[in-house]
Amino acid sequence: MASKTVFVTIAGKANAGKSSLLNALIGEKIAMVSDKPQTTRTKITGVLTQGELQYVFVDTPGIQKARNKLGEHMNRTVKDSIAGIDAAIFVADITRKTMDEEKALLASFKASKTPVILVLNKIDLIERKEEIAVSIAKFAAIHEFASIIPISVLENDGVDIVLEEINKFAVEGPHYYPDDKLTDQPEMVLAGEMIREKILHLMYEEVPHGIAVTVEKMSERETRNGEDILDVDAVIFCERDSHKGMIIGKGGAMLRQIGKLAREELESFFRIKVNLQLWIKVKEDWRNREGIIRNFGLSNTSSDK
Repeated sequence: MASKTVFVTIAGKANAGKSSLLNALIGEKIAMVSDKPQTTRTKITGVLTQGELQYVFVDTPGIQKARNKLGEHMNRTVKDSIAGIDAAIFVADITRKTMDEEKALLASFKASKTPVILVLNKIDLIERKEEIAVSIAKFAAIHEFASIIPISVLENDGVDIVLEEINKFAVEGPHYYPDDKLTDQPEMVLAGEMIREKILHLMYEEVPHGIAVTVEKMSERETRNGEDILDVDAVIFCERDSHKGMIIGKGGAMLRQIGKLAREELESFFRIKVNLQLWIKVKEDWRNREGIIRNFGLSNTSSDK
């Protein structure tokens, strides 16, 4: 049997459940998840190989009204992710109204003649199931979808149907990634995102949006007792001195909690004991500074030239 590959962009507005869907499709957590906007800032590639068929998913930032240069880069990343794909999954939160930005993105898919599968997520929050049919009709009037699938990623309801629908767009060709590979994200980037996810979960106001995390060092060593350990040194960047104080917390309590939760997730993912060291630095208004955005790896460089 000839090998096949299908390239699929996962798009939609913020907090619709795109990253949760990617993790469910892959079967491993490779994208960070939170209920806050700007959780996903760059495109994340997830790979699933089942026999001769390889799925390559590209999770994108949530489309939004850009309020700073970082937001502009994120929106540009979504638009650039449309090119050269076999199909798109458009994830919509069934409990929320359709935004103009969503309609504009669907228009882009139509212009590029990209087949679009509509995934209506969070059906577990709908009490009257007839409301699902109403939502399907509303979206069908906006765009001609290849298929419309109501699902609940949280309850893993309908995720298998999404994979079945994607199969229709697979084409014969080589596998572009090793069959055992899950993502193209470097380990240091994955580690940084795991740390940032814990900050998003623990802090609730403006501070998390102005935070970036970079991993400066990741190296494995053996302790005197012969135990393998992974040393991870990471820097948390924030935009104000007052934010730095909030991240540290009273008596260092918040930073200790961030470190504890991040270390536990790192150990679970890398399957090794982790020695995590965290530092905090202030970069004022970094989300509007092109050079820093690029240094953090959050710039769509192909569009910045």
